[in-house]
Formats: sequence, C-alpha cells, structure tokens
Amino acid sequence: MATEETQNQNEQEASQLVEAGAVSSWLTENNLDNQPLPLDHRGVEIIRVEADALLPVATALYQNGFNYLQCQGGYDAGPGKELVSFYHLAKVSDDAASTEEVRIKVFLPRDNPRVPSVYWIWKAADWQERETYDMYGIVFDGHPNLKRMLMNEDWVGWPLRKDYVSPEFYEIQHAY
Repeated sequence: MATEETQNQNEQEASQLVEAGAVSSWLTENNLDNQPLPLDHRGVEIIRVEADALLPVATALYQNGFNYLQCQGGYDAGPGKELVSFYHLAKVSDDAASTEEVRIKVFLPRDNPRVPSVYWIWKAADWQERETYDMYGIVFDGHPNLKRMLMNEDWVGWPLRKDYVSPEFYEIQHAY
C-alpha cells in the first residue's frame, strides 16, 4: 500500500512539473478543473480530467471549436492499477491551415469505472464507448444503448483488462 501511495505521489509531482499548454491554460482561466500531462510523441497536448469534470470540460472544448472526436477508447494501466478512458479531439474547419488537437484522459478506479457519456456532445462516441465498455467494463453513464457489441451478451468479464483470466473454452452456440 505504501508503494502505491509513493507511486501516486511521484506521478503528481511529475505532472506538476509539466508546463500547461494553451488548452489547459484556457480551461484553467475558465475555472474548469484539469491537470496537464506530458505531450504525446507528436507534441499534442494531453490533459487529465476527473470523471465528474468531463462533461463541463468536453462542452467547453466543443464550444471552443473542438468539433471532431477523432477517437474515444480505453486502456488498462496494469493489474491493480487504474483504467483510462481517453478522448482525441480536433478542431476541424474549412479554412484551417492546420488542425489543432488535444487529448483528454480520465483515470478511473477498476472496481467501479464510471464516466459520463459524451455521446450527447459528439455522436461519434456511440460505438466507440460501446466498444470500450465491452472490452474494459468502463460504464458510460447516460449512453443511450450501452451494451456489448463484440462479445456475446452473456460473456463474463472484460477481455482487454490485464488481469482478465481467459476461460479454458467457450462454447460457440448456433455455429451451424
């Protein structure tokens, strides 16, 4: 337990050393809670947001021109660690010389990973949130049709979690 607390403390200290980008600074100026993370490999700004702040931040970004959800997905930070729901957003317009992008990450506890759905802001989130739910078990509150789409509806567990134990066999029904 002490090791986990030390690791969380080190992550917080490291993130405090990250210089806030333009989007993170704009969100902070508008009293929207966020935490800058290191830039990705392409130099795109990454922002950490708490689950309860996701909808206000997403709405503000949409109003500020981030009208395209390139990708929504999830990943498992490791056995016993947090699950992450991420959002790749871009400003798309006809007269833009270049595309401005930002990444949003929401870190969730593995025992109850719940985050609000952004379907009502970006309709492209529909199947992407369903796939993340199906593979990682992240529940998107407010999604209009959150159910499995890749695995059978009676499948037990979340196959892409790193602590997932694969069943020895799974009977394929209606194969013929």
